[in-house]
Amino acid sequence: MREQQARTIRLSEYQPPAWQVESVSLRFELDADDTRVHNHMQLRRVAEGPLRLDGEQLKLESIHLDGCKLSASDYELDDEGLTLNINGDQAEVTVVNRIEPAKNTALEGLYQSADFLLTQCEAEGFRRISYYPDRPDVMAEFRVRLEADRERYPVLLSNGNPVDSGELEGGRHFAEWHDPHPKPSYLFALVAGDLGHIERDFTTAEGRKVTLRVYAEHRNMDQCDFAMESLVNAMRWDEERFGLSYDLDVYNIVATDDFNMGAMENKGLNIFNSCFVLARPDTATDQDYLGIESVIGHEYFHNWTGNRVTCRDWFQLSLKEGLTVFRDQEFSADRNSRAVKRIEDVKTLRAGQFPEDAGPMAHPVRPPEYQEINNFYTATVYIKGAEVVRLYHSLLGEEGLQKGMRLYFQRHDGQAVTTEDFLAAMADANGQDLSLMQRWYDQAGTPVVSVESRHEPESARLHLTLRQSIPDTPGQKGKQATLIPVALGLLDSQGRALPLKLEGEAQARGEETVLILDQAEKTFVFESIAEAPVLSLLRGFSAPVKLEHQQSDEALSLLMAHDQDAFNRWEASQRLYSGALIEAQQSIADGEPARFPESIQAAVAALLADDDADPGLRVEALTLPAETWLAEQVAVVNPVAIADARQALRRQLAEAFSSQWQSLYESLADSGPYQVRPADILRRRLRNLALSYLAVLDDTAMQELALNQYRRADNMTDQMAALRAMVLEGHPAAETVLADFYQQWQAQPLVVDKWFSLQAQRSDGDPVARVRELAEHPAFKLTNPNKVRALYGAFANGNRRAFHAADGSGYRLIADVVLKLDRINPAIAARLVSVFNPWRRMEAVRREAMHGELSRIKQADLSRDVAEIVGRALAESG
Repeated sequence: MREQQARTIRLSEYQPPAWQVESVSLRFELDADDTRVHNHMQLRRVAEGPLRLDGEQLKLESIHLDGCKLSASDYELDDEGLTLNINGDQAEVTVVNRIEPAKNTALEGLYQSADFLLTQCEAEGFRRISYYPDRPDVMAEFRVRLEADRERYPVLLSNGNPVDSGELEGGRHFAEWHDPHPKPSYLFALVAGDLGHIERDFTTAEGRKVTLRVYAEHRNMDQCDFAMESLVNAMRWDEERFGLSYDLDVYNIVATDDFNMGAMENKGLNIFNSCFVLARPDTATDQDYLGIESVIGHEYFHNWTGNRVTCRDWFQLSLKEGLTVFRDQEFSADRNSRAVKRIEDVKTLRAGQFPEDAGPMAHPVRPPEYQEINNFYTATVYIKGAEVVRLYHSLLGEEGLQKGMRLYFQRHDGQAVTTEDFLAAMADANGQDLSLMQRWYDQAGTPVVSVESRHEPESARLHLTLRQSIPDTPGQKGKQATLIPVALGLLDSQGRALPLKLEGEAQARGEETVLILDQAEKTFVFESIAEAPVLSLLRGFSAPVKLEHQQSDEALSLLMAHDQDAFNRWEASQRLYSGALIEAQQSIADGEPARFPESIQAAVAALLADDDADPGLRVEALTLPAETWLAEQVAVVNPVAIADARQALRRQLAEAFSSQWQSLYESLADSGPYQVRPADILRRRLRNLALSYLAVLDDTAMQELALNQYRRADNMTDQMAALRAMVLEGHPAAETVLADFYQQWQAQPLVVDKWFSLQAQRSDGDPVARVRELAEHPAFKLTNPNKVRALYGAFANGNRRAFHAADGSGYRLIADVVLKLDRINPAIAARLVSVFNPWRRMEAVRREAMHGELSRIKQADLSRDVAEIVGRALAESG
């Protein structure tokens, strides 16, 4: 391989470090082409063994041990670091090395973005800055001195609190920072450049005065206000909901256009992808605003769940990420529509994590091994990890969860810990045996819960049998039963909720209860059920499982209309659509026309007529299931047939209800200036959904609606919705408005990303040729992750007709760019090559073509990042 030989790191082989770093002082002589790093460490022995300092792509200048300079024979140097044999239990080690930030296209370690310097150290980026024990269980107090040219780098930021600054000779200056909270090296950060900022003061519940700043390039300073507002809201929410306050004097956020991830929670200095900071009504959509609020909250919440208490090792990654995703989901739910937020989170889980569980990269929430840790920043670790935290909430309730969280912080503040520590805090705080929860961390695959019910009219009893199973996944077979809370309600034939009383219990449980499925099979008997009820199962999606439960269209329609649980009302609509679409796609694959049952039109008619319905639920229930979710429900996938079936149903619903869609569209017209309020966001979503259906029609008047909205829009949400409707449905003016849109927004990189993404999703004409042409556009840069995601990511994930073209051209396009990108940024290349992972589930022609491209990629000189994913994908064929 291009980098060091691939090796497997195993949880079972974990060994604590032989040396702990008590404190570290770093001095940076910053320059884009040549930065010198002085690293002085105070170390303490904690076990027998040498001192291992990780280091990659560094130019070593000198090493001193206890003040004495070492010669090359005094240490062992290799491509991954250096090793020192030290006598005694205390040591001072000083290492000086050089790095070249401007040449760092991998965007890990210290690199250049535009004209400023910044870092990304999670997971193992610090070893590209200096020689250091780069592992999360080594936590030290950091002091940092930054020295740089004042004119080029007037802003000098690092972790913690500022302690000093001043002038140096030759037009240079310095700034010193101190972080009093011990942290692992992955949380280190620095930023140096000519940046603007906005500022605000915040006083914590404990009375600490904190200065908040959001930094960005000067041209973007008018787009930072919402990020600041979101930060303040997150700080207040964490105090009110979890009793957690901020612990430093300053909190800085920096936005950059060049970032592999969404953002990074470095202590006191969060570095963000600009797409999760910058927003203005005319440049950002409602979804952009919601994303900013969520990610700002996520990184702030890491201050306690990730920073103050961190991971012992990278196998425990979900300990911070899953827990913090749960917290940001709850923040967004409290700030906006809780029902819509829960639906969106489940859609994300099903679109991203369920396929991962069913593919070659399937791994537990806590993986047992890895070759490249960057490959395990996955939907399983983040999204399924959040669902596992939500299981505690389902089992213990809000009060029980909070009791567990308080004990967790009380026990482990300032420590690097494991998932067992979190589980023990939840169990001990509530006096419950939660040992089966550990299986959620250790077993891969999505559990399947099957349902069998039998009603006895003569005894008025309902026998409900639940069975669980977990499919085999690579490296794991014979899974054990885990702990699955199943939230349940029963409805009579009129949609009324029934009281729930289990056999043997003295009192009824109310109209909703949580059944605990902790065995392979379990039967529950309900009393006083006079008629066969309609089952409302897995309310609120109380566990991340697949539910096998056959219900008639009539039962699903009743649930859509009357279920007291908002999530299950939506779920009923999706199950109704999905059943019809799966049958239709099979007909299309067999060369037959698609046909849809009348029950779908009846359900849509009811939704369109119900003006009193919750607008969030209404828009979600009127939106057809995603193609990715439909693909999860069939054994052999024909992506084009699925796309064609979905489009056929959209057209049928557009034609059958054209007047209703138009009336809905007109009734939801703007009533004032743009505002980012939940009610306004939902109104715009519903109106633009109506527009998307109307745009399907071959009707000049309907097409004019989209064109007029595009011309008159005073916000990006409405402008982009109109542009999308015209471009994806082949509006006669599509090319004209695309050119106009670029002309209008060419100076705004994030808006240009939307322009790239939309065109990548077009399936008309020659999509592959179009993408190749866009890759040559002056605004596109293969070195910029946002541009790669906007063009190639949108094509592979959002244009399934073109990516899965039967001639294999879409596969070749992505394989070609993976090979190019792997030389520039392996982490982004690995994300992109993952689109080939489901190859074995495809029908024969596409299966063979995808396998061929994976095999071609494998023959190249690959990075560890890409090699691991390709190797695992192909290994499953054995």
